[in-house]
Amino acid sequence: MGTGLDMAVLVGLQASGKSTFYTRHLSGRYVLVSKDLFPRRARNKQRRQMRQVQEALAAGRPVAVDNTNPSPQEWGPLVEAGHAHGAMVTAYWFPPDLTGSLRRNAAREDRARVPDVGVFATLKRLRRPSPADGFDAVREVRFDGRGGFEIRP
Repeated sequence: MGTGLDMAVLVGLQASGKSTFYTRHLSGRYVLVSKDLFPRRARNKQRRQMRQVQEALAAGRPVAVDNTNPSPQEWGPLVEAGHAHGAMVTAYWFPPDLTGSLRRNAAREDRARVPDVGVFATLKRLRRPSPADGFDAVREVRFDGRGGFEIRP
């Protein structure tokens, strides 16, 4: 790799802390790409996401993809795009805490709240990422009990 370019792929259930983690640890350094920022009725969200990722990487800017990214089907194209631009691709894994995610999701308002069935559907597909999936590094992220995060290799 060697370009100094980074890509962060956040992997976890809805309401697992991914967006808060991005805000506290990656914003200001990484361009944010998230399907949650697209209009609700936007078409081809996957294609749109990949275009934004490619544009950021081509401009030499680190990028963070803040979606559930539950399986290789979702993260595979991201890893491939990152490596095609010489980026180091790191997965930030948020181990599932179904009870906590459902509780935090229930406290969300309006569009931010996901129907519970969506959380359960993601849980069925959610898989822990590993270097075997093409990631250069995998970091485990958990709440630290004091309003912050603990990040482990």
